[in-house]
Amino acid sequence: MTQTVRSAHAKSGLVSPGKEKLASQGRECGNSALIARNMRHIGTFASEAQARYFTDFLLSRDIRSHIDQEPDRSWSIWIRDEDQVEDAQSALARFQSNPTAPEFQKAPEAAAKARKIEVEELDKYRRRVRSGRSLFVKFGGYGIGLLTFSLMLVCFYVAVFSKLGENAEWLRAWHISDPVDRTGRFLPEVFQGQFWRLFTPIFIHYGILHLIFNMMWFYQLGSMIEARQNSLFLLAFIAVSAAVSNFAQYYYHHNPGFGGMSGVVYALAGYIWIRGKYDRASGLFLSRQNVALLLIWLVVCYIGVVGPIANTAHLMGLITGMVWGRIAAYFATRHRE
Repeated sequence: MTQTVRSAHAKSGLVSPGKEKLASQGRECGNSALIARNMRHIGTFASEAQARYFTDFLLSRDIRSHIDQEPDRSWSIWIRDEDQVEDAQSALARFQSNPTAPEFQKAPEAAAKARKIEVEELDKYRRRVRSGRSLFVKFGGYGIGLLTFSLMLVCFYVAVFSKLGENAEWLRAWHISDPVDRTGRFLPEVFQGQFWRLFTPIFIHYGILHLIFNMMWFYQLGSMIEARQNSLFLLAFIAVSAAVSNFAQYYYHHNPGFGGMSGVVYALAGYIWIRGKYDRASGLFLSRQNVALLLIWLVVCYIGVVGPIANTAHLMGLITGMVWGRIAAYFATRHRE
C-alpha cells in the first residue's frame, strides 16, 4: 500500500513504542485512503508539523507510515510493516537527538521524489489490471492474465489425458527423460534436441490434491506477477525456474519420474517475497503467514512425512526466485535513486 505525506520543519516529540492498532481512520502517509492492517506505534509528536516532517524522512527511506491524531491533540506515528519497525524506531531516536542533522534536511525533497515514483508505478499497475479485467471479467482480484490461465489449462489437459499421472505410457513424452530408458545416459533426449523436456514436467500432476493445491498457488502468485509486471516477464521467469528446478531434481536423483508445478510455485513465491521486501514500490507482497506456510511445508516434505516428493525441485525453485527477486529489487531501487 503506497502513501502520501506533506512536510514541515520542527523538533521531535516523545516516544511510546510497542502498541498495536487496527487503523481504519486518520491521516495516511501514502496513496491509499484506506488502511486496515495491524500497525505498530513507535511514538508521538506534539504537533502535526513535527509528525509530518518525520514521516517525510521515513518515506524517503521507503518506510511506510501513518499518522493519527490522539484525544490529547498529540500526533501518533504508526508503522505499517512489522519488518520496518526497528529501523523506524532507530530513526526516531536519532531525530529526537538531533532533528537538524544532515540526514533529515533533504527529507522533504526525497519524499516528493518517492511520491512521484509511486504515482507513476501505481498508474502503470492500474492500467495493467484494467487490461486484465477487460479480458477476464469474472476472474480474481488481480485480473487473471492470459498466460496464467493458459498454463493452468495445459495442466488440466495433461491431468485428464494422463489420468492424473496413472497413464505412464502417455506421460513418457512429458518427462524430462524417458522413464523406460535403461542406457544410463544423462538426459539423452534433451541432448538430441528435445529441449522442451526441461519444462514439460511442470504440467504433470499425480493425484487430484497435487493438482488442486498447485493450481491454487499458481493462480494467485502467477496472477499477481502478470498483473504487476507483464506476461512476457512471467513467461521468461517460469521458463528459467522450471528448467533450473527440473534439471536439479534430475541431476541429484537420476530419476525422471517426477512432475508438478511446485518448483515454479516456490520460485514465484520466493521472487514475490524478496522483491516485495526490498522494493515495496513493485506492488508485490507475500504475507508472513504464507511465507511461513511455504517454508514449513518445504521442511515437512524434506523429512519424508508425506511420501516421495521432488524436494530438490522445491528448494532450487525457491532459491532461484529469491535470488532473482533480490537482484531485480536492487536494480529497480537503484534506478529510482
